[in-house]
Amino acid sequence: MIHFLNFLKTFFAISASTFLLSVQAAEPEWPNKPITIIVAYAPGGQGDAFARIVSDRLSQIYKQSVVVDNRPGVSGVVGTRIAVKAKPDGYTFFLGQTGEIVVNRAMMKDMGFDPVKDFTPVVLIGNAPLVCLVSADSPYSKITDLIDAAKSKPGQLSFASVGAGTPGHLAATALSLGIKAEMVHIPYKGVGPLMADLMSQRLDMFFSSASAAMPQIKGGKLKALAVTTPHRMSSLANVPTISEAAIPGFNYSLWGGLFAPIGTPKVAIQSLNKEVNAILASTEVKSQMDSDNLSVPSNSPEEFAAYVSSEATKFEKLVNQAHLKMDN
Repeated sequence: MIHFLNFLKTFFAISASTFLLSVQAAEPEWPNKPITIIVAYAPGGQGDAFARIVSDRLSQIYKQSVVVDNRPGVSGVVGTRIAVKAKPDGYTFFLGQTGEIVVNRAMMKDMGFDPVKDFTPVVLIGNAPLVCLVSADSPYSKITDLIDAAKSKPGQLSFASVGAGTPGHLAATALSLGIKAEMVHIPYKGVGPLMADLMSQRLDMFFSSASAAMPQIKGGKLKALAVTTPHRMSSLANVPTISEAAIPGFNYSLWGGLFAPIGTPKVAIQSLNKEVNAILASTEVKSQMDSDNLSVPSNSPEEFAAYVSSEATKFEKLVNQAHLKMDN
């Protein structure tokens, strides 16, 4: 009887192992069909650029099409909602930026979802600094000059943005709060009219992405007073950071990375993280990112998740302190 029981135990153990192996063998290797990266803005923006930096190279690596699907609308909410509700099968990802992931949730009443809770961070692709710009003819030559003027003339200096909740709006708001001096926010519908008014001194300042600002800075039409990241930019080495010149710890930038709907298989998340980090570390891509003043950080999904959490806390605090809101 004992021998028979031992035989049964051995038989069932072998059968279970054989079954598991057959199931594993039947599972198709990931990826075995095209992958979609949803971008919540129209082609040509920073988020679209982040997605396209990696999409073509991922197509070559995986031998599958990696398609960028632009879904603009409502400050990124339309595309974000589509991505959140996508099937978590490892074939739909989201190129999320500062605004879509951590700002909208703080400024909008109810989007029907929470990007921080409803996405799994996969990999941070890039971090773009902002530059505090003034006209070439502005009386302010240093960021401390502008700050002194703002303090001595509360409510008189103006800063521009391309809309509430945009990086330029939030960085200027953080500066205003940090120096405890009120400034006037003037939103524009486009960068063209904004830049024209800035260069003609109808505006006092504007926080722009570094890549967009460089042609006017090099052309002598605008002056860069400070950058918003903790470290100076190599292409503007003589321009101080706001952190070192005025407000210690000041750090506001436009970042973007890949996110997956909750429940996406770990194999897809881990593979994408590994391959995107390798792409960003390649000489060609690193050179391209450096020329666009984008930092190229190597990071794990866990590190990216921690970064997103800290950014969410920072922007919630800023939005609450400034009493900012945005219509859904």
